[in-house]
Amino acid sequence: MATLAMRMTELPSGEAIPVLGMGTWRLGSGRHRPQQEIAALRLGLDLGMTLVDTAEMYGDGASERLVGRAIADRREDVFLVSKVLPQHATTRGTIAACEASLRRLGADHLDLYLLHWRGTAALEETVAGFEALIAAGWIRHWGVSNFDIADMTELLRVPGGAQVETDQVLYNLNRRGIEWDLLPWAQSMGLPIMAYSPIEQGRLAGDPVLTEIAERHGATAAQIALAWVLREEKVCAIPEAGTPDHVIENRRALDLRLTSDDLVELDRAFPPPTGPQPLEVI
Repeated sequence: MATLAMRMTELPSGEAIPVLGMGTWRLGSGRHRPQQEIAALRLGLDLGMTLVDTAEMYGDGASERLVGRAIADRREDVFLVSKVLPQHATTRGTIAACEASLRRLGADHLDLYLLHWRGTAALEETVAGFEALIAAGWIRHWGVSNFDIADMTELLRVPGGAQVETDQVLYNLNRRGIEWDLLPWAQSMGLPIMAYSPIEQGRLAGDPVLTEIAERHGATAAQIALAWVLREEKVCAIPEAGTPDHVIENRRALDLRLTSDDLVELDRAFPPPTGPQPLEVI
């Protein structure tokens, strides 16, 4: 099925990915009927949100299995992302974890494979595992998640580390710390930031400042929060949506254009960082 056009950003390798995708952190956990979540994911693909992010950690594999069901006949439409847990991130462990993820997804390859966060495994070992997976055709690209600027600098010193394609981090109006150092550094390197929880797991949807701005745009507070994240160059967002209506709401945020007055008001309510801050995670 044809998908709608989508604004794109480029990975360092030159491949284009959608600036708005779909997260799946709590999908498959029983919050909604599985068929409803599958319908939401498939609608998102129709709407151009073809970047689908999951992880072996999510529901102990339940999210990957649900995603696999949703994309079973549409694999060619999807830029598929999953993650390896740090306790599995030795060279051999990374390969074994990827094999297990592919089995749950019913897929023969991932488009992007991320180290979920840093653990005790040496980065050299993890990168070696990623390189072996690329050589085997099991993944096409690799990246990291929850890495701060010091982690990224260390990674680039590792043999093969410069092949990193993205850093997936927490970024939203309440969590702006990366704007001080990590975000401008990544933008200077041509490295996209992939923002998870761009609506703070729904908590920004009830904010009164966002609600007031939303009324001026005929939108929802959640859409304003998402449009704010998407205003940045080299940033893509992966909000989660378990229902088709929620997917449509997210997709419409891409069409919003925040004014300079909106941005001033948002800066006043959610001040940008005034110095370096520890990387926040959820």
